Amino acid sequence: MARSNHHLLDTADWLLLGTIGLGTVAWFARHQITNRLFSSGPTKPEIKDEKSPKQERNFVKVMKEQGRQVIFFYGSQTGTAEDFASRLAKECSQKYGVSAMTADIELYDMSYLDSLPQDALVFFILATYGEGEPTDNAVEFWDLMVDEQPMFSNEAEQSPLQNLRYITFGLGNKTYEHYNEVVRKVDNRLLALGAKRIGERGEGDDDGTLEEDFLAWQEEMWPAFCEALGVDESNAVTGPRQAIYGVEELSSFDQTKVYLGEIGEWLKEGAPKVYEAKRPYNAPITSKELFNGGDRHCLHLEIDISGTNLSYQTGDHIAIWPVNNEVEVNRLARLLGLEDKLDSVIHVQALDAAASKKHPFPVPTTYRAAFRHYLDICSVASRQVLMSLIEYAPTEQAKEALKRLATDKDEYRVHVGDVTRNLGEVLELVSGSQENFATVPFDLIVESISRLQPRYYSISSSSKESPKTIAVTAVTLQYTPEHGSSRTVYGVNTNYLWRLHEAVQGLTPEASLPEYNLSGPRDVLFVGQSARVPVHVRRSQFKLPRNPTVPVIMIGPGTGVAPFRGFVRE
Repeated sequence: MARSNHHLLDTADWLLLGTIGLGTVAWFARHQITNRLFSSGPTKPEIKDEKSPKQERNFVKVMKEQGRQVIFFYGSQTGTAEDFASRLAKECSQKYGVSAMTADIELYDMSYLDSLPQDALVFFILATYGEGEPTDNAVEFWDLMVDEQPMFSNEAEQSPLQNLRYITFGLGNKTYEHYNEVVRKVDNRLLALGAKRIGERGEGDDDGTLEEDFLAWQEEMWPAFCEALGVDESNAVTGPRQAIYGVEELSSFDQTKVYLGEIGEWLKEGAPKVYEAKRPYNAPITSKELFNGGDRHCLHLEIDISGTNLSYQTGDHIAIWPVNNEVEVNRLARLLGLEDKLDSVIHVQALDAAASKKHPFPVPTTYRAAFRHYLDICSVASRQVLMSLIEYAPTEQAKEALKRLATDKDEYRVHVGDVTRNLGEVLELVSGSQENFATVPFDLIVESISRLQPRYYSISSSSKESPKTIAVTAVTLQYTPEHGSSRTVYGVNTNYLWRLHEAVQGLTPEASLPEYNLSGPRDVLFVGQSARVPVHVRRSQFKLPRNPTVPVIMIGPGTGVAPFRGFVRE
């Protein structure tokens, strides 16, 4: 892709941005911004999957046909809310014997909330994204909830949700002004519409101890759940684990139809050539390092979206799909006894024939592709996951060590949470380098580790100036945990982007950084000296005022300067 100088940060940019940075943020509550100062713009990708016919989106009908008493709806952006919903649904079914299902909230028509039978129960596990916004998949539900006169299927005007009993947990981040805004507003709105909440609303802080918040909330939630459904909590089942997924190693397969890291359904014949969150575009990318020296690298990236349906508005976000580094891929494979089977082809499918999600990631695939592209193996191992692995420990010493980490909050915080150890690192810590957890079923690993999600960056270019070139300003994330040893934690995506930059520019690779597979599935992401990355665009409410005479003061510490560069270019 040709790169013109006017897209890069020049002296004038830095002088102007430096001046702007001395002011104070003129920022109001979300509705004030939307209604008075800022242009609204859509919050969902422009290209959407076609929905099933309305009658097939009636979740009440689905629950009745499948004999489900409880449904767990999730609004998830990074996969954590979905993971929480799945864990709760599993415990609901296997421990308490109540038939349950998980559901992506955008796949169902929520106007049927008023049609639930009185013995049903609904969970809402809802994340707040950005400045108090719903996740992409919860936008339609959010619009229904904030409507002054929401229309439900029975069209009742007074207390339309009087039959609805619900439990709710929110995922937020206290570093943002509108902490857990979505779950709070939804909860208040449901109550105002006549629904009855069971137990207390739960809230988790992703900037603090989200997992611990979630576990602590459950201690009070499950007794309230049992009381509401008439379940005898003392009879809760604690028997052998029941698998959610079935895993089969294939001996016969068509190699051209094996997913090696592709996102979406590109290997299916007739797959549409439209690009959005579920089908990212492998976009050409160029890069430039903005500063020399220092222990981190600041990159200016330019992503070419010409010739596609993708478009953006100044202030939007771009999602870049990451790759796990080879150190962590090989570590986890070795500890699970899979290092000699990494390229074996596998098929993974939900054992529940009525499950809304048939596969956790594209299949058939390989163990290597699952670890490298599909599972978030670099995320911090949770206490619940460690608890599930105790019985598979190779030695008594490893079993006792895992048990301490899983049951003792302080031990877990010191040795896992505060030092951000992932699952592979924890297993290595408790077992040493000579032992492995080869008896752990792979379906348990799939169930325990969330799907690897895209990383979102504020776009630092102007759509008026360069409508088909998206600029990103990114700094490599590398840090030594404050309470840990001298080990370094590496950001998944920024270090991958730096490795791409090194390769394109022909630089000598830094020996201290982990290696990444840059070529991508079927060698489509790096050919010669040209690099590509999978991307899609996410709309944002963060816009310039409609009225150009309204004064704007912008503060952007560090890479927070990115959207303001776009505004200045605009």
